[in-house]
Amino acid sequence: MKIKLNHDLLKANDLLAAGLRQRLAESGVLAVNLMGSPGSGKTTLLERTIETFRDREAGLRLVVVEGDIATTLDAERIERKGVPAVQINTEGTCHLDANMVLGATEDLDLAGLDLLVVENVGNLVCPAGWDLGEDLKVVVASVAEGDEKPRKYPRMFEKAAACVLNKTDLLPYVDFNLERFRDDVARLNPQAVVLPVSARTGEGVAEWCGWLEEKLSAKRLTTRPLAG
Repeated sequence: MKIKLNHDLLKANDLLAAGLRQRLAESGVLAVNLMGSPGSGKTTLLERTIETFRDREAGLRLVVVEGDIATTLDAERIERKGVPAVQINTEGTCHLDANMVLGATEDLDLAGLDLLVVENVGNLVCPAGWDLGEDLKVVVASVAEGDEKPRKYPRMFEKAAACVLNKTDLLPYVDFNLERFRDDVARLNPQAVVLPVSARTGEGVAEWCGWLEEKLSAKRLTTRPLAG
């Protein structure tokens, strides 16, 4: 019975995710599920992303859904950058699900947005198995965590369209084999791109933002004609 219950929960989640995905497609909004362990630098990366788009002539309009077990600390950081943030506190649950994200986006004016980023609960295990209605899963890893993360948490990297390798400014000071990390990601997921960045210094963030812009353009080429 427990196995059936889990199956039913996932099936219900996937139906909700499909509905949200359709709604986002009709509005031409790119949705990114940003995952990674606590301390990998997800929120700092988002802060740098906001700054980078703001400095560009045609900056993307974005909103962030913040998933945390408790507190509104990360949402407050995003709002201080001038971007709306919707907080979800799971109160112990180790991941977000489609129903949570659906509720968080109910009152959003999607027509006025380009990018929806869901910063998932810090965890390299549970979030990988739940569809949130996103277009892309992105995993943030940091060099401070060690280069073995793709081998230890393969499902997360198998499902990611991109791996943002953060804190590269620490490479001279930590034991991290960049070539082995790239090889492990490629073995698990040959289509995934590895984007080295330092959210602290800003190095590599422009390339990350350019990747997002390319994905948004590609989505709108395929969805906007259908929406009309």
